[in-house]
Amino acid sequence: MADQRSVTRPAGPAGSGGPVTDQDTVEPVDRGTDAGPAQPADRQGRDGVAGVAYLADRQEPGGAEPGGWALSAGGSAAGDGASTTGPDRATLRLALVVGGLVLAVLLGFGLGRVNGRPTDPPAATAATAVGEHTHAPGTGAHQHDGTGTDSSGDAATGLSVSSGGYTLVPSGGEFAAGRAGELRFQIRDAQRRPVTRFAVVHDKPMHLVVVRRDLTGFQHLHPTMAADGTWSVPLTLPQPGVWRAYTDFTAVADDGRQTPATLGVDLVAPGEYAPRPLPAPATRATVDGFTVDYEGTPQVGAAVPFRFTARDPAGRPAALERYLGAYGHLVALREGDLGYLHVHPGPGPTTDTVTFWLTAPGPGNYRMYLDFQVAGVVRAAEFTLTVR
Repeated sequence: MADQRSVTRPAGPAGSGGPVTDQDTVEPVDRGTDAGPAQPADRQGRDGVAGVAYLADRQEPGGAEPGGWALSAGGSAAGDGASTTGPDRATLRLALVVGGLVLAVLLGFGLGRVNGRPTDPPAATAATAVGEHTHAPGTGAHQHDGTGTDSSGDAATGLSVSSGGYTLVPSGGEFAAGRAGELRFQIRDAQRRPVTRFAVVHDKPMHLVVVRRDLTGFQHLHPTMAADGTWSVPLTLPQPGVWRAYTDFTAVADDGRQTPATLGVDLVAPGEYAPRPLPAPATRATVDGFTVDYEGTPQVGAAVPFRFTARDPAGRPAALERYLGAYGHLVALREGDLGYLHVHPGPGPTTDTVTFWLTAPGPGNYRMYLDFQVAGVVRAAEFTLTVR
């Protein structure tokens, strides 16, 4: 197929030699084949010689064309195959080739200046897996937030009901403070269809974290799903106030792609809300007679090891047991917007110590909740952490 180019007619009145403007006439030109020179698409030269593209508005008496310019592939104005007054054909061909090259360079430079930047060559397309979450349950230290894909330095999740093409849709149910209730919800995809396929991560397809907005009353629950994609779980909100519920899951799309997401929604228990101040930062917490200490200094945007050590009420190293495929679970929530982090440790035998790699999504005060199991009982140790 012939390649098409555009040739622009100079502007201005005939014979003026004026500059080219945006109103110039554009005429497509057929490049032709390798055997011959460029030819005009719809017109032939005035002297009847093929391969000549004249762009003058009109020809002045005497053959002069001051109002335009011409590209000639051969022949003479007289059409007799020889020139009587000008240079020979070889010289004309050489001049045309050199002039064409110069014109091409100037046009390329001009287009680059108009665009404001050089044109980049097409980049190779690379297939990228989005949101892959294929590790085996309980293996590999990782963090459920957006720090792996967000370059802004603040990638806390759970701040909205929609993320990554998925939406948390709660249904019915009012909560009275201190009374048993039930939370029901669906996860819907971008087409508003209930999602029914979830990857089992850390022994469960769905992790539900509930906490009051003053960061008290932490609960880590595991709902069950009906065939229509509706999740349900018994839930008691012990105190009046606004509570935040986080769904932490990995959805499986129709094409098998896995997308981890953390979505959040507010729940309300009517009554007088008396928020409690956040406890001061500390590296030691006690729960049911167990003492838990940690070592580690958080950094924004950098993974830092946090090492937790637990001792039983007698002061002996606590024999930590696997719970949901790991020796501990760590959730951190930021004071104010309740930005969410869910961190798990790597696998391996342990006695009283478990290590997490934590990446702080941004500065602020955080409340950390460490779930650990001893003798079949799960407990949560709570810490206040300040990230600068």
